[in-house]
Amino acid sequence: MSEQSCPAPGGSPPRQSSTEPSHSSSPLPLTSQTDSRDKWRKKIDFLLSVIGFAVDLGNVWRFPYICYQNGGGAFLIPYTLMAVFGGVPLFYMELALGQFHRTGAIPIWKRICPIFKGIGFSICIIALYVSFYYNTIIAWALYYFYSSFTGTLPWTKCDNPWNTPNCTNYFGKNNTTWTNFSRSPAEEFYTRKVLGIHKSAGLHDVAGIRWQLLLCLFLIFTIVYFSLWKGVRTSGKVWVDAAAQIFFSLGPGFGVLLALASYNQFNNNCYRDAIVTSVVNCLTSFLSGFVIFTVLGYMAEMRNVEVEDVAKDKGPSLLFITYPEAIANMVGSSFFAIIFFLMMVTLGLDSTFGGLEAVITAVMDEYPHVLGKHRELFVLGLVSLCFLGSLSTLTHGGAYVVKLLEEFGAGSSLISVVFLEAIAVSWFYGIQRFCNDVKAMLGFAPGIFWKVCWVAISPAFLAFIIISSLLDQPPLMLFDYQYPDWSISVGYLIGISSFICVPLYMVYKLVWTPGSLKQRLAVCIRPERTMRDQQLDSICMASAP
Repeated sequence: MSEQSCPAPGGSPPRQSSTEPSHSSSPLPLTSQTDSRDKWRKKIDFLLSVIGFAVDLGNVWRFPYICYQNGGGAFLIPYTLMAVFGGVPLFYMELALGQFHRTGAIPIWKRICPIFKGIGFSICIIALYVSFYYNTIIAWALYYFYSSFTGTLPWTKCDNPWNTPNCTNYFGKNNTTWTNFSRSPAEEFYTRKVLGIHKSAGLHDVAGIRWQLLLCLFLIFTIVYFSLWKGVRTSGKVWVDAAAQIFFSLGPGFGVLLALASYNQFNNNCYRDAIVTSVVNCLTSFLSGFVIFTVLGYMAEMRNVEVEDVAKDKGPSLLFITYPEAIANMVGSSFFAIIFFLMMVTLGLDSTFGGLEAVITAVMDEYPHVLGKHRELFVLGLVSLCFLGSLSTLTHGGAYVVKLLEEFGAGSSLISVVFLEAIAVSWFYGIQRFCNDVKAMLGFAPGIFWKVCWVAISPAFLAFIIISSLLDQPPLMLFDYQYPDWSISVGYLIGISSFICVPLYMVYKLVWTPGSLKQRLAVCIRPERTMRDQQLDSICMASAP
């Protein structure tokens, strides 16, 4: 190792040594002997948890739709470039940060650049907004799962109580002609039976609670609680769309990677983990795309319409209308429906576990003396808060609320947080210091490709996405409902409410830090020393010849 081979996690200046110790005798792993933090029982537990978070429902519906809307196969070019130069480098960065500093998304900034600590609070708020709508989508999948236990799937015919005269069954021997007013049995089952959206006039009148969905959501959160209460041991426009899909899919900026990696062994090969997980995630998206393109093409042929008329919505409609319609026309449709929606529930739950674990780890690491012995109660309170926050999405007009939260709860605010995170680590903490941290863990420093991505390319991509998304704001619609202007304003307030934590904390930190303005700035951007840093200093000095 180099003469900087024993850096403190707090980022203090490297200690000089006249002799160069070998990696095998590095003193850093010895700190684990005094570290009471939980560890993953097996390496595969961590890897599957990260993959489970990265591969979620968005791989099944978001990627295929965006790929189709932006030229099909041609979309794979910007998607791949964004993955290679943006998504994967930041994915790697977060895994390395979490593993080295061994703490959650809030207190980690004391060891990187304290003035950016507001990023950690923003991450937690964004995670809450996501939990308010994401678990409702899982509840829909659970309702479909339950409804699949029947000899004939309920979305295959038009003679059900919820069907309308516009219901058109264009499959089978008695198929009828498809018109502009036609609605498939699968669409009416989703909109009228599951959502009951016809009873809502819009966001201004969402009507009452759908009690079936309330029960499904309660079961979902019950599973979530008992999976998390003990800890990790139990658990152009084309380019903008490509970049957004990569960052939302891989998940840098949610704090999940920081949290999960913080429970790794110090010498775990997080570089290999980043590559393996990214490849699995992208291959899953590609496979989903191939499947949905085939299904959409077949449905368009049967309806005698264009493919774009079949794939109207990029939201969960693709998941709850197109897929069920295809399954309904398979031999053994009930069996395949059960398997499919069971897969949807488990995919969603994995991501929910990760998202809430990020909040739990961040807050408990920030307030260990208050919450250290009360994890079960804290998790119960968090899950209860998420359940209450989801109630508006369980109404007859809940799908409108889900769409609003999906667009603004984790949109530009999340990308802005990732941008600031990349800047704080690469420019303030220092790219060389960060690379030395990685070398201390893995025995080798990141190559020039990763350094250039972290310092320049990834931040540039993120800045481009933020500016483009703010300049290009098409009207927000769901089914035939166009969102009113006041709801868009509410959406912007939701997005700002999380990101505002960053500048507010900067002002707070500068005001409460003593000294002149120059002295305050110097203190606020310098990593703070911790007890663990002092222990590492002692070990390094004792091991020096």
